Parts: sequence; structure tokens; C-alpha cells
Amino acid sequence: MMFGRFTERAQKVLIYAQEEAQALQHGYVGTEHVLLGILKEDGIAKNLLNNMNITIEAVRSFIEEYEGRGEVDLYNKEIPLTPRTKRLLELSLFEARNLNHNYISPEHILLALIRESEGVAFTILNNLGADFNKLRKQLIEALSGEQSSNLNGIKKTNGEPTPTLDQFGRDLTDLAREGKLDPVIGREKETQRVLEILSRRTKNNPCLIGDPGVGKTAIAEGLAEKIVSDNIPELLKGKRVVTLDLSSMIAGSKYRGEFEERLKKVMEEIRKAGNVILFIDEVHTIIGAGAAEGAIDASNILKPALARGEIQCIGATTIDEYRKYIEKDSALERRFQPILVGEPTKKEAVLILKGLRDKYEAH
Repeated sequence: MMFGRFTERAQKVLIYAQEEAQALQHGYVGTEHVLLGILKEDGIAKNLLNNMNITIEAVRSFIEEYEGRGEVDLYNKEIPLTPRTKRLLELSLFEARNLNHNYISPEHILLALIRESEGVAFTILNNLGADFNKLRKQLIEALSGEQSSNLNGIKKTNGEPTPTLDQFGRDLTDLAREGKLDPVIGREKETQRVLEILSRRTKNNPCLIGDPGVGKTAIAEGLAEKIVSDNIPELLKGKRVVTLDLSSMIAGSKYRGEFEERLKKVMEEIRKAGNVILFIDEVHTIIGAGAAEGAIDASNILKPALARGEIQCIGATTIDEYRKYIEKDSALERRFQPILVGEPTKKEAVLILKGLRDKYEAH
């Protein structure tokens, strides 16, 4: 399944569907349980159904009356999806693509349910008096409006000024938008892991660990590409991936405490902007950076901001340097979630070269 495309809300719908199936002691997750999940998750789909007097209580009551309860204790057990439910979720991807969306929301799942026009959930909606044509039209209108408001929101957020960060950083999302980054081939597993960690509430700072040249920076660039193409979880939409050049910040410092002042200014700008994901290559260099001039080092400025969740950061370093510097600083290690980046296989290396061939030929 393509669960990586599901928004946080759509994933919740599937979790709720599992819970409803468990509560009813059904040994499967059917479309009726998915419908209950949609009605449990606040949003456009739930509101439109409620406007037609289709409530979670009415649907649950219908299921209990016509299907009854099971007899098996399924508490805390994962229940399989029925073939029809799997088809419904595949159809929701089709609905999303029809609307030029790169993500699947509860609204796309409901659109798929209407398109399927058969199965238990469709029968329940029909019996409860759903006007399918009206519902479909309202969903498409709402999704189109939501997309344009999302785009407006992104432009607005991107307008937050970050002059100091812009001076000492490179905005990878801007470079991706301008087509100046090399295409990222492969690394889907690692990129997906980065997305999962960034979407967490706590310990949401990934640290890419691997030998020099394996493609750690390419993963950050791949993330920027995903943000620009809108192929990203809802939580990360409109974010900027900015790589910070600590060495240029230190090199340009003329007097004692200037580096510290600059870094604090950058942290403040990131906090106010609220849409920046900081990428620090050779992240181990933050330990001791700037301390030579008698000020506190970069790690001691970053740690409190990371601890309070005011900034999000992706680090990259080698295994040796991670062990030597990051692991020894328990306060810093607690803030990062390591992701091991191995060497590409021969097959992957060939695919990477093929993918980059056009760029090198043009050069």
C-alpha cells in the first residue's frame, strides 16, 4: 500500500477504523469501519456527512443491527483489511490524482467510497439518505478551495523575513524550485524515515549517519524536492529546508561574542518564521564551534532551542564523529534520532548514474 502518501488525518481515519473493528469484535476492517473512522476525524468529510444527518452514532447503530457483534477478543491485535477496503484505498489515490493532489486525505477516501458505489459503507450511506451527487460536488469544491488556501498560506509563511539565516544559509527549497538541484535517485527508505521523524511531536530531529559521499546531503535535497512538488505530509507543507554554513559565520566574526550573537539571531529568526527546517552538514562541528573566541559554543545555543521544540534540525555526520562527539554529549544526543545511511548497492549506483547522466551531458 501507498501509506506514505496518506496525510496525518487520513492515517488517523485508518487507526480509528481498526479501533472500531476491534470494539465491534469483527475480525476484519471493512469499508463500514473506514466510514466510522471518517466520521470520527474532524474535517470537511465529517462535516459534510453530518450536514446530511449522517452521524457516527447512526452508522454504528446500523452496523450493529445488520452485522451484529463478533465473538472474538481482538483487543490490541492488528486486524486485516478486506479486499474491498484495500481497493477503496487504492481508489482514493486515483481520486487524489484526478484533483492533481500528491496526498490522500479523508476527503479523497470518501470520494473513493462514493465512486465504488457498492459495499457495506455505500449501502449504509444510501440507507441513511445520502445525496451522493451533492456530496461528491461539495467534496471536490471544498478540496479545490482548501488547495488554493494552502498555497496562499505557504506564500504567506514563506514571506517571514530571515535576513541573517539567508546571509549564512542556502535555501534548498528555493534551489529545488528553480531546478538547480540534481535529481535524487533512490534513498526512498531513508527519506521516508526522515519524514516520519520530522512529523513527530517530540524527538523530531533526524541525524543522518554514514560514510563521506554516501549521499546524506542528497537526502536533504530530496526532502526539499518533495516539499516543492507537494508530495509531503500535511504537517510539513510550506516548510523551507535551509542548510546553515557555520564556518562562514565563524570566519566572518571580527570581535568576541559576534558569532554567538549571529547564531542567536538565526535561532530567533527561525523561531519567528516557524517554517524552517535547518540542515547542518557535519553536525558534530557545532560542538566547540565559536568557543575559541571565549563565547559559549554553538551546541549550547542550539540545545535549549531544540529542547523547547522551537527549531527543527536535520543533522548529518559520519559514524565515527557521531560516536566521538554527539554520543558523548547526552543532552545533544537526546535531541537527535539517528538514521543510518549505507552505501548504495551496485544496482542502485547504476540507477543513480543513469538518472544523473543528462545533467552531466548537458554540462
